[in-house]
Amino acid sequence: MLNQSLQQRLQQKLSPQQIQVIKLLEIPTIELEERIHQELEENPALEEGTEEVTSEDADLLENPDGGNNDDIDLDEYMQDDDIPDYKLQTSNSSKDDRKEDIPFSAGITFHEYLIDQLHLRNLTEREEQLAEYIIGNIDEEGYLRREVEAMVDDIVFQLGIDVSKKELLSLLAIVQDFEPAGVGARDLQECLLLQIQRKEQTSNIKTAGIIIKDFFDEFTKKHFEKIIKRLDISEDLFKRASAEIVKLNPKPGNAWGSLLERNMQQVVPDFVLEVENGEPYVVLNNRNVPELRVSNTYQEMFQDYSKNKKNREMKDAVMFVKQKLDSAKWFIDAIKQRHNTLLITMTAIVNIQKEFFLKGDETLLHPMILKDVAELTGLDISTISRVSNSKYIQTDFGVYPVKFFFSESMQTDTGEEVSSREIKSILQTCIENENKRKPITDEQLADILKEKGYVIARRTVAKYREQLDIPVARLRKML
Repeated sequence: MLNQSLQQRLQQKLSPQQIQVIKLLEIPTIELEERIHQELEENPALEEGTEEVTSEDADLLENPDGGNNDDIDLDEYMQDDDIPDYKLQTSNSSKDDRKEDIPFSAGITFHEYLIDQLHLRNLTEREEQLAEYIIGNIDEEGYLRREVEAMVDDIVFQLGIDVSKKELLSLLAIVQDFEPAGVGARDLQECLLLQIQRKEQTSNIKTAGIIIKDFFDEFTKKHFEKIIKRLDISEDLFKRASAEIVKLNPKPGNAWGSLLERNMQQVVPDFVLEVENGEPYVVLNNRNVPELRVSNTYQEMFQDYSKNKKNREMKDAVMFVKQKLDSAKWFIDAIKQRHNTLLITMTAIVNIQKEFFLKGDETLLHPMILKDVAELTGLDISTISRVSNSKYIQTDFGVYPVKFFFSESMQTDTGEEVSSREIKSILQTCIENENKRKPITDEQLADILKEKGYVIARRTVAKYREQLDIPVARLRKML
């Protein structure tokens, strides 16, 4: 049964222009450059250069017929900005045109690197096929996480090859001989053992190999005295052997897989901090960001279309030009709004953390959360969050992520508010200077902070220690 009802609802929708501003606000400078070049390629009405829009041009865009609408009402086909795609498409190609794919080069992947090494071995076609299956099961960290028995069953069903566990293990041994050392290991112990076996077998390396093979569990639990006693070796030899183990790579695949990415990654600061007459101020790093303007050619074209007598055949051309002009204008406005919002937000942050930006001392950082900056700028908290994300500022003391300046508020025993970053700095200093034979526990760290006037619970100390990527006292123990 069908029923009709009348409902009244209040909805908030973002316009395409607002969405565009939000997206531009989130991206850092290096991505903004790419986004601008993409827009320049896609929109012929947008070009590089200083914007030169006269009042006459602005009026024309608002009223293309100059107030004379007797011939044709442009509003009837311009009122909807969402122009169907088929009206904006054109085909200038014929069936005789040659379409060639332009080749491009790409870096070799980790698995391709292993396959290339496989092809250098003197193996049969069957052995190569099985070894390739093994390589296909190696993850990006370089480990073979699957059980050999499970792979034997899968090979029968997927490849139709009857293979034994013994044969597959012999091929795995060949793969484990590939570079990087440790690849194809089934667990961390085997990974480290494969690496240590490749080294020149000095007394230090031999001892390290024995520790990994026979005392791996004790070593990971830091039971060093037990290992020394069982092996009947000197403390000095154990230290040298431990140093060799620490040098090994627990994730050999990452050494290859992310090396290219790490080399390509670079931090381009979005802001540059300047100091003049003892006052810090912020400038945007727009060195590689081109200035944009609306194409004069397209504006003249639109002017010609609007002044000349129109007919129905010109509708598509007028609509296309209008869409491109509007899109160019919106994009330029969005870039300007982005720059303005970034400057307002970063200026507020610099004002709050003025002492740090003048001296570079982390202990001078004040407690600051998103709400503090939002109240100072009059912007929404979500806007402050977008500005802070993935942005960097260059100072005389180094390049910092904007998020670095946000921290929780803590109180001293006198009621004074301090930044949690200041407390983390004290914790890190205490741990760096501790006796490695008897590392400081979380309870002892809490007592040290209490003596300095920071009344903090042990669980809070543990939380800050984990945020600093510092292990518990037991795992920091060294001989």
